[in-house]
Amino acid sequence: MKKLLLALLTGVISVSLIGSGAESASAAGKPKQVEVLLNTIKMKFPDAKPFQDAQGSVMVPIRFVSEALGAKVTYSKEGKVSKVGVYSKDHKVDMTIGQTSALVDGQKKDYGTQIMLKQNRTFVPLRLVSEGLGEKVEWDKIGRWVWIGNKNFRSTDDKEFKLTKLSDFKAYTKSDRSFRDINGKVHTGVKIIKESDLPIRLADSQVVYSLDMVKSKKTGEDLIQIRASEGGYPISFLVKNDFAKPRGVIDFLFTDNRDDTVMNYYPIVSSLDKFHNGDYIENYDYSKFKLNSADYILLKSLDWENYAIAIVNPFK
Repeated sequence: MKKLLLALLTGVISVSLIGSGAESASAAGKPKQVEVLLNTIKMKFPDAKPFQDAQGSVMVPIRFVSEALGAKVTYSKEGKVSKVGVYSKDHKVDMTIGQTSALVDGQKKDYGTQIMLKQNRTFVPLRLVSEGLGEKVEWDKIGRWVWIGNKNFRSTDDKEFKLTKLSDFKAYTKSDRSFRDINGKVHTGVKIIKESDLPIRLADSQVVYSLDMVKSKKTGEDLIQIRASEGGYPISFLVKNDFAKPRGVIDFLFTDNRDDTVMNYYPIVSSLDKFHNGDYIENYDYSKFKLNSADYILLKSLDWENYAIAIVNPFK
């Protein structure tokens, strides 16, 4: 029943968007930075970052990854030859800078890409991490993410994500229409998350992986792209002391990534903004809306009932 209502809701919102002229979308700007996630949490690298080399090999700084996994890293130099060792409870890896092979638990293995020194950090092919440290490793080419370890996602239900009372969020609730559950009851509060918290499970519902701004290849208009485990959920832009600005998925841009994730696309400017708390305002100029005027993006679902979820606008 909830899924049916969701389909009806998003269908109504999406109808007004079909004339937008957007037929395909592409990520704006340069390719995204390669990210490394350890047990679904993004790792932070203070200087040298992971990257993909000219032949497509994903290279990661071995020290930070190894130490995060509880292994010890050693360095030595014999003349002009630099050696690196990685030792854990169960595994031992010996490497030489400039070579394509490494000694893994006493066996020589070739990785086809040179172990290199860059920005005073030792970079190794991603496969060496899995074979050398015995970890499950996966390359996510869509997100340009390196997954290491498990995929037990954090949830907004977790205690680390505090509930903000709706009364303390009143500057964004000029209308409470966007803050009601499946039964029409007003949420008790809001869980506020940041882009850095992604990927994250929304309550016990969908997983949201990423939020990006992309452009329509045909019209050049900016769109919001949300990669998630499910599709069809609406969002709203929250502007201080203004009505929530709802957006539905642009149906004909919806993409199944065929990796248990989908891409949802949303317009930034929409004539839906002519509706204020359900009332149609004939002369309201919706075209003046700017994304950076929104402080939060409300992530909607009909699957959770206790609280709303808002992500701090990463595009301000």
